Amino acid sequence: MSRLDPLIVSGVIGDVLDPFTRSIDFNVVYNNRMQVYNGCGLRPSQIVHQPRVDVGGDDLRTFYTLVMVDPDAPTPSNPNQREYLHWLVTNIPATTGAHFGNEIIQYESPRPSLGIHRYIFVLFRQLTRDVVNAPDIIDSRENFNTRDFARFYDLNSPVAAMYFNSNRESGTGGRHI
Repeated sequence: MSRLDPLIVSGVIGDVLDPFTRSIDFNVVYNNRMQVYNGCGLRPSQIVHQPRVDVGGDDLRTFYTLVMVDPDAPTPSNPNQREYLHWLVTNIPATTGAHFGNEIIQYESPRPSLGIHRYIFVLFRQLTRDVVNAPDIIDSRENFNTRDFARFYDLNSPVAAMYFNSNRESGTGGRHI
């Protein structure tokens, strides 16, 4: 990762993740037309429904876990619910999408009320199928910890991650990288 990496500049590396090397293709698209890329801005009305998430790879015997979190909840200036878990899908086969996986925590549409929030998608490679059993570690969506979750399930470093920014529908401004 270079110093200009948007995950570093935005604080995703540091606040949520440790440095890692991306090793797999990973795409997130809302409403079949809005491609998510690091630092893009999406309005809450654009992210009501869960996105299509496509996972690369080449070995159908490889499975992935997808985590979506908001490290800025309830507000970026006071993120005392860091990290808020919006979505958790496990057992996603390589070369498919999240809809082929096991949705452990149902997608919850982001609804930022104050400030500009980062919403982060993190993809982990599982060592085996059915390795993640959410009730073991997840008591609530608030104060989820991606690093602790990955350690608990031996998921190691992420294989891909990306984020977008959002603020309340009538809000203005944004984080820029």
